[in-house]
Amino acid sequence: MNNKPRPKIAAIATVYFKHSHAQHIVDRFVDGYGWNGTHHRPEMDLVSLFVEQVGDNDLSRERAARHPSMKIYPTIAEALTLGTSRLAVDGVVLIGEHGKYPRNEKGQTQYPRYEFFEQIVDVYRKSGRSVPLFNDKHLSWNWDWAQKMYAISRELGFPFMAGSSLPVTWRTPSMEMPLGASIREALSVAYGGVDSYDFHALETIQCMVERRKGGESGVKWIQAYRGEKFWEALRQGIWSRPLMNAALCRSHTLTSSRPGFNHLFPADDDLRRLVKDPVAYQYEHADGLKCTMLLMNGLVRDFNFAALLQDQARPWSTQMYLPMPDGRTTLANFFSPLVNNMEKMFLSGRPTYPVERTLLTTGLTAFGVESLFRGQTRVETPDLAIRYAATKEPTFWRS
Repeated sequence: MNNKPRPKIAAIATVYFKHSHAQHIVDRFVDGYGWNGTHHRPEMDLVSLFVEQVGDNDLSRERAARHPSMKIYPTIAEALTLGTSRLAVDGVVLIGEHGKYPRNEKGQTQYPRYEFFEQIVDVYRKSGRSVPLFNDKHLSWNWDWAQKMYAISRELGFPFMAGSSLPVTWRTPSMEMPLGASIREALSVAYGGVDSYDFHALETIQCMVERRKGGESGVKWIQAYRGEKFWEALRQGIWSRPLMNAALCRSHTLTSSRPGFNHLFPADDDLRRLVKDPVAYQYEHADGLKCTMLLMNGLVRDFNFAALLQDQARPWSTQMYLPMPDGRTTLANFFSPLVNNMEKMFLSGRPTYPVERTLLTTGLTAFGVESLFRGQTRVETPDLAIRYAATKEPTFWRS
């Protein structure tokens, strides 16, 4: 008989409404979720919740009434100490996504992930101990703050993970980049906005190319292309057309270039007609690998990856599969593998994948936005000299 007490988890969130990240994550901790053919209930209890913005569409109060073991606290410190003077939980989930927060002149939404993180580690310091922390999505819109978050986690020595569902969700086909592969070029085709889904598209690339020979070595520079500069870069072959086409052929949502037909591949005139505001980030790693992220709203609504390997003539490609909510449900099942990875860290005290991946993709997002802000000029990135090794075993959902 196992008499070991169940770990206690605290969730710190900006908001908690239908289809918010907090709803997708916290609901899975308190109600469970489908996992590999069973209804899985986490081997831990989410006992405390802090929500900064509570509106008419809030769900946190209903959830707390239905789950009396989960208490809502008015401050982050009280949520971590359970109303006492010392840290009283075994793990923390920081969900700084959605809510009414200002945008700066670069178009970055100033979500308070760093501010929440500071309050969390303040409790750690005052208590003389730390517990594992998961940060949803990228670390911060502010690159200096993101670096501080990483440095503090190393200073205090607590297990730290971050990121989104993209690296851990299903893939179609279910493929992993061979560990030690020699990659000539890599690319993703995705959709969404700047300072939001660009991060997801960068994660799509990074979780693959980090497995290349020699591991990750960091990024030297990045340059953004938007609108007419995007189309001119495509015409000039700044990124590989065969790679772009291979990624598009993995899409489940490729818009038909002719009404009533769904198997026609778009010509350049079709691309211009369908994609009104294309965005690209191209960047070069320290070992010479060039990668390109393409946001092509109006053409696709999914995340697709392709790479050219040294020993293969044809592109290697797959899709990170995200079955999105249809407006009637609250499933978004791609959050299930993300929560499952959180659980593993909280139970084992060890991250399932390197937080350096999220540090690097946070920086790529910030400097991609900076390149756009500077008129789509090249930005040197000495701060992104981030080295790390990928995990040997795959961490995406294979069922």
